[in-house]
Amino acid sequence: MFTRIMTPVDLAHKDELERALKCSADLARHYDVPVVYVGVTSEQPSSIAHTPREYAGKLEEFVSEQTDKHGIKGSAHAMEAHDPTTDLDDTLLKAVDEVGADLVVMASHVPNILDYIWPSNGGKIAEHSKASVMVVRG
Repeated sequence: MFTRIMTPVDLAHKDELERALKCSADLARHYDVPVVYVGVTSEQPSSIAHTPREYAGKLEEFVSEQTDKHGIKGSAHAMEAHDPTTDLDDTLLKAVDEVGADLVVMASHVPNILDYIWPSNGGKIAEHSKASVMVVRG
């Protein structure tokens, strides 16, 4: 049914992604397909990495941990955005096409009043992506 799963990750909050990461891995095993873990960074130094190249290396390490932990095939796809906070949705939509994903599994928060004003990342990806989108809360 699915041929490639894309899972966006925020390395600064990887402890909050556990349910989505497990769901992504379970689906990858079920369909025997790879997961592409997508991370978005900027050219500016951050708490995670000083350069995009260093960020890509840390994303590769994260993917290695995930593939070993879950026994799945996976790869890293690091992307740069001028301002990851404001450009995240568009960057992730671009990534769906770049990696050829037909399923996106992503973490989300429990909706709150601000979601009526600003849609969540998962909501925008689901609304505009050609791929199926599974938003995992928790």
